[in-house]
Amino acid sequence: MQIIHTPIKDLLIIQPQVFRDERGYFFESFNHSSFVEEGLDLHFVQDNESKSQKGVLRGLHFQAPPFAQGKLVRVIKGAVMDVAVDIRKESPTYGKHFIQLLNEENKTMLWVPPGFAHGFVTLVDDTIFSYKCTNVYNKASEGSVRWDDADLNIVWGVTNPSLSDKDKVSPLFKDFISPF
Repeated sequence: MQIIHTPIKDLLIIQPQVFRDERGYFFESFNHSSFVEEGLDLHFVQDNESKSQKGVLRGLHFQAPPFAQGKLVRVIKGAVMDVAVDIRKESPTYGKHFIQLLNEENKTMLWVPPGFAHGFVTLVDDTIFSYKCTNVYNKASEGSVRWDDADLNIVWGVTNPSLSDKDKVSPLFKDFISPF
């Protein structure tokens, strides 16, 4: 496993070692001891999975304290453009975003710690996305930031994505009060 630091502190790309042969492939998507050796003593309590068609945009979501979640995300099938936005008020990269391609071929994972809004847009039909979460979901603690906010200036690569009703009315970043 290789840990790659991004330009945003604490947001990490995780590249597992994939063993391939004529039968297919094998890799460890999570091994607590290996993560601890890399300085990531993570305790996951909930796994989530979504399936989406091409052009579905989910995000930018977060869970506020005391239900803040860290997420280890990856694509099982298909491909996404994954986006994390730093919403930690005291961070020097507050309001900055990072984009990472996650797909079934590269097996790349992204560690999105608490204090980030997270989202993705699917690039192919029938994309299956997996989240390992460090805290349980709590409806009263959910929050979001508008996916197409001009101040965030995220280039999603889609002009008319399929959105949930919630994502259509998320607050603009300038009106957002971060709980982190």
